[in-house]
Amino acid sequence: MSEINIGIEEQSRIRVAEGLKKLLADSYSLYLQTHNFHWNVTGPQFRELHLMFEEHYTEMATAVDDIAERIRTLGIFAPGTYKKLADLSSLEETEEIPSADEMVGLLLVNHEQVVRTCRSVLKLAQDADDESTSALVSDRMRVHEKTAWMLRALQPSNP
Repeated sequence: MSEINIGIEEQSRIRVAEGLKKLLADSYSLYLQTHNFHWNVTGPQFRELHLMFEEHYTEMATAVDDIAERIRTLGIFAPGTYKKLADLSSLEETEEIPSADEMVGLLLVNHEQVVRTCRSVLKLAQDADDESTSALVSDRMRVHEKTAWMLRALQPSNP
């Protein structure tokens, strides 16, 4: 492959790609958790949550592809195994099937974590003058912030 000359220094490309790997891992972990909850949710809110979780994981399926392709655009291989993604992810897995309310709470916490991961990657991209990554990460952050707000609104203690 020829040398990459897109106006971003090699070390900056590597730093941004490493940050994107973490965002990919968090996003993929959240995708899997959301899909799991979609399959296994029960209770009075079954239909509403089942459909909402499907909307969320469908949106994230496209997002993980976009993130991985950005990593490749920067000239770095994207992680693609469960083990590697789990090693890179900052999200905690849930072994048991929680109640519907617990699912909402866990997803809320994890969407907020993805927002924090986005913020750290956004800083790396801005420091590298990498507008393409900045735009991608900013868009991802906006989606996860909105999703967190919607999940928060489902909690009974929310004003």
